[in-house]
Amino acid sequence: MERLLLIGNSRWHWSHGGSSWHTSPGEGLRQFQQQPAQHWAAVGLVPKPLEAWRGCQISAADVPLKQQQAGLGVDRALVGWGAWQRSSTAVLVVDAGTAVSFTLVDRNGNFCGGRIMAGAALQLSSLHQATAGLPAVTKLEITEAWPHTTKEAMQAGVLNGMAAALVCAAKDLPKGWEGAAIWLTGGDGEQLLPLLAAAGLKTQWAPNLALEALAEIKAEFPSR
Repeated sequence: MERLLLIGNSRWHWSHGGSSWHTSPGEGLRQFQQQPAQHWAAVGLVPKPLEAWRGCQISAADVPLKQQQAGLGVDRALVGWGAWQRSSTAVLVVDAGTAVSFTLVDRNGNFCGGRIMAGAALQLSSLHQATAGLPAVTKLEITEAWPHTTKEAMQAGVLNGMAAALVCAAKDLPKGWEGAAIWLTGGDGEQLLPLLAAAGLKTQWAPNLALEALAEIKAEFPSR
């Protein structure tokens, strides 16, 4: 099987032989130089050593998602198309990474817009950097609904806010989109699952949706 790579804003995401793993950008570059990916896509910054491998890069234009708008990120195109391929109806795909993206795809495979907000790490970093008294928080978990410590209160506030945004998006779908499938992916997605379940929102969890879609595109459309 081919070695695939998606360069994210904070981490590099890999798959090969049915396994997937995540690295820092520095470690990812080291691994690429030792064993290059046969195909790769990038949302984050592409380091100079990869310039020689541009012929292996997949862009949003290579993703068979219909009605794409200029500037649509390849990550959103991949997860939108990938979720639609797996569903028999319209989809809302939420990718909870460095940024949280909401992507709508109708039942015919057309991109229909979306929303973008800051992810958990960005929110926590902003709270720390823009205030005098809020501490740096790197761990992301909820220990109780109404924490007593400041760090835990920040974690609970950010995670509950993200979950509420997702629930709101699901309730705010366009007219005629009843029954649309809600897909969740991204590094912080697993932390949101219990909050979404408590809110009564049924989601389909696919942690490696973008990489799986990338693999399917190369299998179905080898010339892309």
